[in-house]
Amino acid sequence: MSETETLGIGMVGYAFMGAAHSHAWRTAPRFFDLPLAPRMAAVAGRDPDRVAAAATRLGWESSETDWRRLIERDDIDLIDICVPGDLHAEIAIAALEAGKHVLCEKPLANSVAEAEQMTAAAEAAAPRALAMCGFSYRRTPALSLAKRLVDSGALGSIRHVRAQYLQDWLSDENAPLTWRLDKTKSGSGALGDIGAHIVDAAQWIAGSNVTGVSAMLETFVEERPVGGDFVGLGGHGGTDGPKGPVTVDDAAIFTARFDDGAIGVFEATRFALGRKNAMRLEINGSKAALAFDFEDLNSLWFYDSAEAPNAGFRRILATEPEHPYTGNWWPVGHGLGYEHAFTHQAVDLVEAIARGEQPRPSFAEALGVQRVLAAVEASAADQSRWTEV
Repeated sequence: MSETETLGIGMVGYAFMGAAHSHAWRTAPRFFDLPLAPRMAAVAGRDPDRVAAAATRLGWESSETDWRRLIERDDIDLIDICVPGDLHAEIAIAALEAGKHVLCEKPLANSVAEAEQMTAAAEAAAPRALAMCGFSYRRTPALSLAKRLVDSGALGSIRHVRAQYLQDWLSDENAPLTWRLDKTKSGSGALGDIGAHIVDAAQWIAGSNVTGVSAMLETFVEERPVGGDFVGLGGHGGTDGPKGPVTVDDAAIFTARFDDGAIGVFEATRFALGRKNAMRLEINGSKAALAFDFEDLNSLWFYDSAEAPNAGFRRILATEPEHPYTGNWWPVGHGLGYEHAFTHQAVDLVEAIARGEQPRPSFAEALGVQRVLAAVEASAADQSRWTEV
């Protein structure tokens, strides 16, 4: 690290995730007392005009048209990877071998083999260079509070885990074909894009890992317009123009068993009409239960069988100073939003780097998620046969 106690950041990609990460790097040192000052040195993208415009818009000092230049630059200490999954392994491994820290968006890779290579590179580079996978929902205060409650033993033995991630942005059959619908770029569809989040959250909060699954995958719309008006993640394609094949799943459903004996049910879809970003988790233990829905992200619902056995769940508004992360923000009751989890992610990563400690989730933990995703795909391809992870 430089003598000025700065942490030079180089980011690859500047679309949806790039904007979220840029906001985090800009905001983190203004609300948290960080041991190192993040410096937004450069952002990389292929189109020189567009990446230069993105650098100005998002707050980066400069731009590059080749991600390799970020790794070569002496003023960059950390590579932040915000591009489709087919590029994750090459960029992350090159950065780690060059002694750069890495933050890589989820899912870690498009295959278990790539994720294993990335994990090996991360383990070889540590502690000189540290790597973390960006499962940002871990940093939502209410979910972090859920983790704290489980770790305290408040729930007792975990029996049931129910996890859903429901969106509807692909429910229009004429939504255009994007990289998220191309298996060569994204690895999988709803399974990897949003299913990875609920697998990680469930395993992290429950404190146990999925050991086997029985799964179904479904693609409801097999062709989509190759052009159109792109809005947000989707948009509106033409009805008369050329179409291309959708090569990923639209929805994934699977049952699971955890290594502590708990059983789970998982669902991820981008066809749930009316659900915009319903990332949900419910855990039932022997003494208590908790429930969360990201569409009400400042609330955690908690039921204690000893406290009020006939009262049902009570709402915890996770905005108190003693709740995770919230003391650095607004007065009690003034809720946080989607972007704050990315800021908390940046804070935790900078603090881990300053201490020389492995940030979490590590590439090894993300590899564990990748193995669950692979088992789901294998089970679905084999008539939902029970498949060990």
